[in-house]
Amino acid sequence: MSERIEKKFSALTKKKRKALITFIMGGDPDMKSCEQLLTQLPAAGADIIEIGVPFSDPMADGPTIQAAGLRALAAGTKLAHILELVSAFRKQDDTTPIILMGYYNPLYHYGVERFSKDAAAAGVDGVILVDLPPEEEEEFVSAATPHGLKLIRLIAPTTDDTRLAMLSRHAGGFLYYISVAGITGTKSADNTSLSARVKHLKSQTNLPIAVGFGIKTPKQAAEVAAFSDAVVVGSALVELITKGSATAITFVVSLRAALDNGIQSKT
Repeated sequence: MSERIEKKFSALTKKKRKALITFIMGGDPDMKSCEQLLTQLPAAGADIIEIGVPFSDPMADGPTIQAAGLRALAAGTKLAHILELVSAFRKQDDTTPIILMGYYNPLYHYGVERFSKDAAAAGVDGVILVDLPPEEEEEFVSAATPHGLKLIRLIAPTTDDTRLAMLSRHAGGFLYYISVAGITGTKSADNTSLSARVKHLKSQTNLPIAVGFGIKTPKQAAEVAAFSDAVVVGSALVELITKGSATAITFVVSLRAALDNGIQSKT
């Protein structure tokens, strides 16, 4: 079983650094370009990489990530291709955690048990399933757990402690706190209330807390990293990918520098 996520957070904690989690859409704009970008992300400063699984009805995604998913689908990207992408990445990098993020439908049609086996073999460490409620998680959990796949849970601003307990029951890796209600990449949260919310979450779980949705600049990333364990940058990066991988990588480098040299940790 892979413990890449736990090892990554442990190593960063020892160095008093915060995790930078970057999101790219698998197969955007095509598989070759996506693979080239993926291989460059760790050296640019990404500690953990989320790869989106394109889906035709992405209800939680904002316009930027929706467009990326449509480009990937138009290029013929399927779940099997995403697993091949991860497998190729693992031939040169066996330490950077890889998380797949998407919706349950593609996994269901692939076959949940088959997916769990194939994903673990490819080198996937965890999965974020936007539309899988805890009441219906047993099918996935029973298939994924024996293969060491972590179910990374999304926590919303509206999640109360009772619901948090349910979501955390089979959660692993880290908790992903959605900083704003709504879809990805549209607005940013107030840091005062966000800091208080993250502090409360830390009192309820031993898992690291990553914060995403609405983090668009290095300055925002540094501010959020001051009170969280990790920041997730998705839409802002995906938008830059349309301008070329060099532009996207330069942005990741600036995010890493901001986390390392910006506002000092308060956690």
